[in-house]
Amino acid sequence: MPPECQLFGTLGCHLCEVAESELMPLVEHGLLVELVDIAESEATAETYGLRIPVLRRIDTGAELDWPFDTEQVVAFLR
Repeated sequence: MPPECQLFGTLGCHLCEVAESELMPLVEHGLLVELVDIAESEATAETYGLRIPVLRRIDTGAELDWPFDTEQVVAFLR
């Protein structure tokens, strides 16, 4: 079972939309991804504001910064 993840981004972010579409095939195969809008928290916006989109594993806290493709995400999740 793949680890649960969070995708940090915000509304209106074109790269965030591209990242979501890159993750969709994995989501269709059971990957759980929580979308986190960085605009909802000042601390989160400070941490991720210049880096979004960022995929974060909940179990280890490891982060994968954009740009990434499906193959890189699969390797990140191993």
